[in-house]
Amino acid sequence: MPRLLIVFCGGKLDGETVLRVLHERLGPVPVVGGAAAGAVSRAAFGYSGLELLVLAFGEDDPLPQIVSAELLPDEVAGGRLLGERVRATAAPDATVLMLFDSVASRSPLRLHPGSLIVEGFGQGLDGHPVRLVGGGTLTDMNLSDGWVFHDGQVHRHLAVALVFPPEVTVETAILHGCRPVSTFMEITRVEGAEVYELDGQPALGVIERMLGLSLGATRGQELSLLATLGQKQGDPFGDYDENDYVNRLILSANPETGSVTLFEPDFRQGALVQIMARDNMLMLDSVRAGMAGLHSALSDPSCFLALYIDCAGRASARSGAPVEEVEMVLRGLPPGVPFAGFYSGVEIAPFEGYSRPLDWTGVMTVLRVGEGRAEDA
Repeated sequence: MPRLLIVFCGGKLDGETVLRVLHERLGPVPVVGGAAAGAVSRAAFGYSGLELLVLAFGEDDPLPQIVSAELLPDEVAGGRLLGERVRATAAPDATVLMLFDSVASRSPLRLHPGSLIVEGFGQGLDGHPVRLVGGGTLTDMNLSDGWVFHDGQVHRHLAVALVFPPEVTVETAILHGCRPVSTFMEITRVEGAEVYELDGQPALGVIERMLGLSLGATRGQELSLLATLGQKQGDPFGDYDENDYVNRLILSANPETGSVTLFEPDFRQGALVQIMARDNMLMLDSVRAGMAGLHSALSDPSCFLALYIDCAGRASARSGAPVEEVEMVLRGLPPGVPFAGFYSGVEIAPFEGYSRPLDWTGVMTVLRVGEGRAEDA
């Protein structure tokens, strides 16, 4: 019998029914995971809302400890509490998988910002080093809802952390797919996730001119399919490398105020950003290169799980890519590697020395037992 289940299920399935059936068949085994806009296995993938993905940890698998924290009324405080509980549990440099529900409110739409949760999480760790990866759960690609499994129940507004024992090491590759289409611009007015001005001009108008489109009176959903705002890390004038960018999807636009709202509130006034076009061919090239870079880790007999956390917007139905990028991921897997993946609302991975939320990325995470710690790709 399994000792732990990690379960992801499509938003058309009832989470409580899924839990009840699993417990009827398998007994009172702990279940973590939650909703997913889609799921991926070696045999199949899809985002119809009817997918059910179950990962079972057996007697010989390293078992994580599980801690959680509420995200309301304050995501920073919730992340801080989760970090404190992880610090009390985790060995130095332990691998931690974080899952949380992405949607805080459906009407009006408000997300649980991953950047605020991770900010608080770092405060709670208080310098205790861990290797954090994770994702936000969604019921579908329209951001309709999100929930997580924990402690035998379906929860909203909860972050759950799986803290692996010290013999588990992790290697990650962040797969991108955006290219800059503007010069650097300064954010001259921003409130939280809402960017009002770029270089002193209404942000929406600047983006429209750069992309050569007019949104009219719409609320800007088109922008989420076309572009992001990107902040280059390191030398802003160094050679282009997609791995230097943190990109933020555009959640909505407001023609009345000329502003755009990003998925995360972590771009500050004075930051230099560029408009980034979502490039499907670059996305597929990034998948090929990232999977090739992980081939050695994936082929190692000590690998007990390869987990792919994939932005729902990268699916062909949303991106318009001629090939499903998860097909490229599957082609890059060596034979015999235990593998699973899910479509997420946000992805968390080590970046520039610490973990942070990312948008429109795929994060391939390779978990191994007893190997020396590798660098992130």
